[in-house]
Amino acid sequence: MPGLSGLAARLLGWRPDTFWNATPAELAAALGIGMDPASPGAIDRATLQRLMEHDHDR
Repeated sequence: MPGLSGLAARLLGWRPDTFWNATPAELAAALGIGMDPASPGAIDRATLQRLMEHDHDR
C-alpha cells in the first residue's frame, strides 16, 4: 500500500517539499477526500496547479 507522500507524488505531481509543507487539510482538499466533487467548493486539477504556481515561493 503506497504511503501518502507516494500518492501525492503520483496523483498530484507534488515533490517531497510540497508534501511535507502541506497541512493535513490541504492534502485532503487536494486529494478530494471528504469533498463532494459537485460542490461549489471543489477545485479541479488545473485550478490547483495555478494556485501552486502562484504561491510556489511561500
